[in-house]
Amino acid sequence: MTLPSRILGRTGAEVSVLGYGAMELRGAEYMGGPAVSDADAGRLLNELLDAGVTLIDTSIDYGHSEELIGKHLGARRGEYFLASKCGCAPALPPGVMPMPDTHDFGPANVRAGVEQSLTRLRTDHLDLVQVHLSPSRDELETGRTLDTLAALRAEGKVRFLGMSGTLPHLPDHIAMDVFDEFQIPYSALQPEHDALISDAARSGAGVIVRGGTARGAAAADKNFTVQPLSMNPSGPTALDRWQAARLDELLDGMSRHEFVLRFTISHPDVASTIVGTANLEHLRANVGIVARGPLPADVYTEARKRLGLDT
Repeated sequence: MTLPSRILGRTGAEVSVLGYGAMELRGAEYMGGPAVSDADAGRLLNELLDAGVTLIDTSIDYGHSEELIGKHLGARRGEYFLASKCGCAPALPPGVMPMPDTHDFGPANVRAGVEQSLTRLRTDHLDLVQVHLSPSRDELETGRTLDTLAALRAEGKVRFLGMSGTLPHLPDHIAMDVFDEFQIPYSALQPEHDALISDAARSGAGVIVRGGTARGAAAADKNFTVQPLSMNPSGPTALDRWQAARLDELLDGMSRHEFVLRFTISHPDVASTIVGTANLEHLRANVGIVARGPLPADVYTEARKRLGLDT
């Protein structure tokens, strides 16, 4: 079984279509993460590399994640493309949610965060640093964020600059033409950024998707709102959107999870989708799904029509 790979835009880096989102290694004391032992984390991280996953995405905000990656994969640094975030508070205490008001995109904090990440990850460079939480263009310019990142790149500590972006600021970010990559939330059940993914790719940037399995693939107990910037409890859920599009009719033996993940990688402008898990069996299942490739072309076309993405 071989994982397919794609080129991450103008970075020129070849990355596996399935990436690993390391938020699930944050620990139980950070945002209620799963309890993961050091040994289990090591087994999972090494197995994902052995399975052909070559993209790992983490963040200062993700509790113990960076330290575990550094400890268990530091000796294999040349085998994967390593992405982290900046603007996060370097010393956010356990139990405190990493919200916008805990982020600072000014020079001192951005530099301190990158330096801390290098230490935790046991590396001399990050392949990609992404500005976290999609700040406005004005905030980036006022904070001299990009000047700081450019300086870190010139020092060899950072190779490429990215943006973890969402509406409403994502169109501005693309128009700035300074980011090598965009990390964008997207799935069949959360498709609001569909056209912007293509806009980003046309600008020459690579696109990494997060949320590409729709947080449980329309499982009734997830009940999340599909609006990426809304916490409105009365908004439509993943299950609402699934049922409205009658996607069960297109499964042809697939599970909902498989359908949603393969829908995500069917988007021609997506280089990779990062899927997070602390469960080895879930990792193995995701590897198997992505190895089967995108949805059949006719199924993908029909799904897009039913979701209102194409006429």
